Amino acid sequence: MKKVLLDTNAYASFLHGDDKVLEILAKAQIVFMSVFVLGELHAGFRSGEKQKQNKLMLEEFLQKPSVSALDATRETSEIFGQIKYSLKKSGTPMPINDVWIASHVFETGSLLISYDSHFLNVPGLRIWDEIYESK
Repeated sequence: MKKVLLDTNAYASFLHGDDKVLEILAKAQIVFMSVFVLGELHAGFRSGEKQKQNKLMLEEFLQKPSVSALDATRETSEIFGQIKYSLKKSGTPMPINDVWIASHVFETGSLLISYDSHFLNVPGLRIWDEIYESK
């Protein structure tokens, strides 16, 4: 497993010592963090009591040589349009940020690390096996 993309819940699970996420991170050559995941994390930090501590831990994580933050590109937006249309056509909508996150997974050719089972509705999305167990 060379490239992975961490979803918001996977990053939170990592912070809480989730062995399954830790194992994935140890094997990955590159860990992508979508700007949309970062936004969700910052929103969550604001509602908690450890905002400053959580921001510092995230910044430390992002400074690791194997971690790369992803901004949205024109390619991301084109992939987003394809996914959103596909989900609408099949009657399986999902949260808009997760459509963006799935777009980054396709764009980077990475494996999505998430516990959100609605990602299973995105045809062709590479998802780690643990998501099937959480469904």
